[in-house]
Amino acid sequence: MGTNRPSGSLYTKIENRTAIIEFGHPASNSFVTELLVRLTDELRKVSSNKDVSLIVLKSEGEKAFCAGASFDELLAISSPDEGTSFFSGFANVINAMRECTQPIIGRIQGKAVGGGVGLIAACDYVFACEAAAVRLSELSIGIAPLVIAPAVQRKIGIAGFSELAMAPKEWKNAYWALEKGLYSKVYNSIKEMDKELDFFNSAMASYNPEALRAIKKILWEGTTSWNQLLANRAEISGKLALMPASKAILTSLKK
Repeated sequence: MGTNRPSGSLYTKIENRTAIIEFGHPASNSFVTELLVRLTDELRKVSSNKDVSLIVLKSEGEKAFCAGASFDELLAISSPDEGTSFFSGFANVINAMRECTQPIIGRIQGKAVGGGVGLIAACDYVFACEAAAVRLSELSIGIAPLVIAPAVQRKIGIAGFSELAMAPKEWKNAYWALEKGLYSKVYNSIKEMDKELDFFNSAMASYNPEALRAIKKILWEGTTSWNQLLANRAEISGKLALMPASKAILTSLKK
């Protein structure tokens, strides 16, 4: 069962030095702006908690991991400022994940599209199921995956990003994502994945917290420019969403 709240849900549970952050939305765990703001704030809050050594990011249910940003909000963009604000949602989450002092472990039970792929790429280690295919659909709806590009490129390289971004209607399966480095482990079922994830978390939580923080820091070396970079990408994306060609595609899809 997932949430029925139109603004989505966000819960954090802390035990054994591990913070489990779970998000949900009735539209395939997509993100409305309010939910992105809440997730950004929660990541920053947990980052400052010295009693947390590890963060697990997961979504509700057994189907889609994340369908990206809210389609309805994307369609409603009517000005450059609104466009920049909309695309800044994922920019802020990715930067909060990057700046988090603890390693972030992704738990991916199902498909991910667009911004959902960006979230996965911003995790430091990722457990996934065979059902966790990925797709960057942006070009097919008149925009481009500009905000999430740095995170995805950092994980799978320019060639891998190009393969995803320039085939916007093609799903890449979990083993493709594993081979490219987006996923760290892939399992046959959610049950098997969760069992191994529990073992992994227990081991990680037993390690020196300062050593984990040191690892996290070096994993993200060379990304200090991302605050401005992703802000610039959000602005460009907002302008793309307002173009007549993009609006026509989005309106036709809504119908």
